[in-house]
Amino acid sequence: MHYARHIIANTEYKRIFAFGCSGDEKHHEITPIFVDESGYIILHEVENFENFSEKNIERYYREQVLGETPIETLELEDILKKSAGLHEDLRNYGQLGDNEKPLVVSAILLALSDKDFNVDSLTGDDLNTDGKKIYSALSNYMDRVEVTPTFKRDKVLGQFNLIKDRTILNTVNDYLQETPLKYFTKYLKKNVLASVKANHTEDVLGRFYGEFIRFSGGDGQTLGVVLTPSHITELFCDLVEIKPTDRVFDPCCGTGGFLIAAMHKMLLQASSEKQKKEIRKEQLYGIEIREDMFSIATTNMILRGDGKSNLENLDFLKQSVESLREKNITVGFMNPPYSQAKNKETAYLSEIHFIKHLLDGCADAARCAVIVPQSTMIGKTKEDKKVKAEILKYHTLEGVITLNKETFYRVGTNPCIAVFTAHKPHDKNKYCKFVNFEDDGYIVSKHIGLVKTERTIEKKQQLLNCWLHDAPSESRFMVKTTVEASDEWLHSFYYFNDEIPKDNDFEKTMSDYLIFEFNMVLQGRGYLFEEEK
Repeated sequence: MHYARHIIANTEYKRIFAFGCSGDEKHHEITPIFVDESGYIILHEVENFENFSEKNIERYYREQVLGETPIETLELEDILKKSAGLHEDLRNYGQLGDNEKPLVVSAILLALSDKDFNVDSLTGDDLNTDGKKIYSALSNYMDRVEVTPTFKRDKVLGQFNLIKDRTILNTVNDYLQETPLKYFTKYLKKNVLASVKANHTEDVLGRFYGEFIRFSGGDGQTLGVVLTPSHITELFCDLVEIKPTDRVFDPCCGTGGFLIAAMHKMLLQASSEKQKKEIRKEQLYGIEIREDMFSIATTNMILRGDGKSNLENLDFLKQSVESLREKNITVGFMNPPYSQAKNKETAYLSEIHFIKHLLDGCADAARCAVIVPQSTMIGKTKEDKKVKAEILKYHTLEGVITLNKETFYRVGTNPCIAVFTAHKPHDKNKYCKFVNFEDDGYIVSKHIGLVKTERTIEKKQQLLNCWLHDAPSESRFMVKTTVEASDEWLHSFYYFNDEIPKDNDFEKTMSDYLIFEFNMVLQGRGYLFEEEK
């Protein structure tokens, strides 16, 4: 701090971050101190200096020194506020069910994307209804962006028939003085359209779907299946080091979150418009078993400039390995349905079966990342343990990352990420990485959900440094070890304490021992180590 004050007094720099550091690369403590002409602020300890890089330091200063709210939190609050308002309106004015709401939103967003569509054309006509006009506009837009094949286009359009057929949506509401459809269209154009079409990784439609379920008191587990948080979909791309030449596959794509994140990363790395077109047209594949989710995912990809995304409305487990291998998938991402294996008859629906089928269907040396309950890595049944052994026989486990228990906010699931390499038998001498990433820098904020803190960036960088670059780490964060199929593939199973005891640890141990010894004496049992006479 004295050096910082000297710099302030003798140079043009008047705002300084100084650091107190101790330890080595593996075991260390780093405490930042902000110093200016008015005084100093001792900040929270950090894991590394990532927050003080050129691209992050301004943000860190604004949030930690000035106390400004992070931009992501403001954006999330805005999305939640809008989705709450829209949820109420869809329910009150449209009498729509939970699964119908995102379909109406998707249909309107597609119609708004058609250059010939005008909101003022929605006049509440009894014959040429507002629903017919919106349906016509979204159909024209799907033709314009060349959504193919025809059966896929027709299946999506079929999900949107309710906007034509539902009388209450097309009848002028006395209070609104317009049809509910026109009211929804105006609201979405003003508040939502730009966010959905923006070139970033946030799955806004998925977020809306999740919020509709939450506000309606719907099945929280469904939310866990549908919506993977954007910071997790982005992390997947980083863990497998996604490239613009990859062919990405999500067999349980929900609203398309993983494909959106992958497309965003790949487009940023693309070297030409031709390559960007190829990425959108040929390199993103998805399967979704639910028709409503399939329609939302298709809408998501279309709105982001991908009219030719290879999404299919199929049952993934019923697709042959041979047909999947034909796609030449080099990257597989998956958040499979949870807790479907209830008995012997449904054992094939367990998460580990989904993982094996994904690995079997990918190209040789494909990188696959999945997010599943931690129990999947343990092996809940004899059948699951058998599948774990089969996976190691034909594929390689790279490692498992234990996640924040609140990753799926309001869902009772303790998740983890497992990363594999397909069609490369696991070497029994290979050292896999098991990471405890429960402290990821995200916290639960009341009425909002999971939000970033100042530690999020540095914690992610610590993870990537260890995962990708073998940076040294304390065993409480990462353990590298060989594995057996019978092991629990989790950090907690392999963890050992390699930390050097501190003074207060020694003092606490001595205190505990002395209390124990005094109790022995008081109870007339003598000293524990007293020599026998």
